[in-house]
Amino acid sequence: MAGKRKTNPAGSTNNFRGDVLRVLGALKVATADQIQRIAAAHLSFRHADKKTPSERKTARTASHTGALSDMRKHGLSENGGSTETGARLRNLTPKGLEAASYELRRPAGEMGSTARGAGSSGASHPMAVNETVIAMLRPKPNLAKLTLDPPEVRAAAQAAVDAPDGIGTIASYWTEVPLPATGTWNTPGKGGAQADIVLTAPQDGVPLLFIEVDNCHETAEEIADKLHKYARFFHRKVKETDGSERPMWRTRWSAPAGRIGDVPHPPVLLVFNHLGARDPNRTVPRLQELTRPLWEGERYEDHHLYNHKIPIIATGLRNLREHGPAGPAFHRFGRTHLQPLLEAIGNPRREAHDIRQRARYEARNREHQEQLRHAAEQQKAEREARRPLCAGCGTKFTDERWKAIETAGWDASRESHRHLCDTCKQEALTAEHQADQATLEHQELDRAVPEPRVEGGWFSRFRTGSG
Repeated sequence: MAGKRKTNPAGSTNNFRGDVLRVLGALKVATADQIQRIAAAHLSFRHADKKTPSERKTARTASHTGALSDMRKHGLSENGGSTETGARLRNLTPKGLEAASYELRRPAGEMGSTARGAGSSGASHPMAVNETVIAMLRPKPNLAKLTLDPPEVRAAAQAAVDAPDGIGTIASYWTEVPLPATGTWNTPGKGGAQADIVLTAPQDGVPLLFIEVDNCHETAEEIADKLHKYARFFHRKVKETDGSERPMWRTRWSAPAGRIGDVPHPPVLLVFNHLGARDPNRTVPRLQELTRPLWEGERYEDHHLYNHKIPIIATGLRNLREHGPAGPAFHRFGRTHLQPLLEAIGNPRREAHDIRQRARYEARNREHQEQLRHAAEQQKAEREARRPLCAGCGTKFTDERWKAIETAGWDASRESHRHLCDTCKQEALTAEHQADQATLEHQELDRAVPEPRVEGGWFSRFRTGSG
């Protein structure tokens, strides 16, 4: 949040207050520890010299705790009770949500509620949601802020930087998002669901992902009912201004349109946090059977098509923390092995099929082009074999000369010296011209010389005889 003062009474700075606004704007309610781990991961590697974990936690969260104190004085945040372990919860006020909308660059109407009262029962579910976000984010420490710290601190931070990346930033996550099967976005009707988390990170290959977090208190039937509500929401269509219809969810989020005949719904990730009495290893198989019509694809050649189906994926929070989104921690319903998240929400066999199809098409195209090239070369060779030779010098005719001697039609004038190339033709024409000139000159000389006089001709004899 912008402000004139860089430092506030409790010692916080605008940067730390901005951290608080972004994290609480996305998560709704969180502890100072969670805010620090998300927004300033480098602080997690400091204060290793403190004797107890409690002292280290107090030291690394001091800056954000000070920011929260300042914001509370300015009416932006408030205390929201405590977790089951006694950690203080914080949430934003309506004024704080408005300020957070600027930090997150979100419309104020999409910021959701203030989460007041979330800590009245220990906030075990919101805390599990937050831990899921942190496990998905895998925040990286800023090494530039640790240049003056001891070598062992920098080494530990470097190891975290070198570990597989998470997905998105805190601005990629939305919590407590209504999915109305009836009603509107702002006033949802009955029969809809509420997504614990919505993730939009197209830059990391996840354009849209819905996440449900379960502390293992719900039965498979209860979770299946929620997934059927998801299906109702995904199927719901609304009219556009031009009268056309499209899925309601596309009016708020964007995602690839898919292929003709294979347009799946957005994926849903189930994250099980084993706090309750129910065993997720038993819940998931039962849930898979109860929701089969929602996720089961149609076999096509060597892969499946998932037209209007929901990719449903399950994982445990412990595995998610250990492996992150890039690790083999995700079970896609209908598949037999664990996969990284991007493979689990996608269709690798379809992609491999498409790659093979493209390879075959390119191979056929190359073969066809080779056939065309060979035919062209053969045609060129045959044409060269027919190319006329000059009767004078023996050289091959040029294309222009060859074309000139070919008969173009009944009315076309016949080319002279058809057996000669251009050079020889010009020489022959020159020679003929010179010969014609010589003939003409000779004829002119002949006409210029008078005929000799003949004495004693018959006429003279006639005259002489008469006398």
